[in-house]
Amino acid sequence: QVQLVESGGGLVQAGGSLRLSCAASGNIFKINAMGWYRQAPGKQRELVATIPSGGSTNYADSVKGRFTIARDNAKNTVYLQMNSLKPEDTAVYYCNVNAPAGPGSIWGINYWGKGTLVTVSS
Repeated sequence: QVQLVESGGGLVQAGGSLRLSCAASGNIFKINAMGWYRQAPGKQRELVATIPSGGSTNYADSVKGRFTIARDNAKNTVYLQMNSLKPEDTAVYYCNVNAPAGPGSIWGINYWGKGTLVTVSS
């Protein structure tokens, strides 16, 4: 029903910045929360930041003060501005969207993008 396409990943030096984008498309009735997760080599996938429909945000402690999540509801797009990047930020970043299947749905479905690789060199 919903497809997510991430972009903006790449190679950057420590201290640099990257901006990730995730555009949702398909049969979208509405979107609840949007967020970014990441998975580093040898580690479990972890939450980076989320932004519910109400506009409040949540960040992992490791990225607070450095990353900013935002959403453009008109474009069904979520962004992650990453500043002061560190080598430990190196990971595959996955976009997540929680959306109901239709107007009568009670529970939202979690959709995932294929991921975009962020590599931070020292």
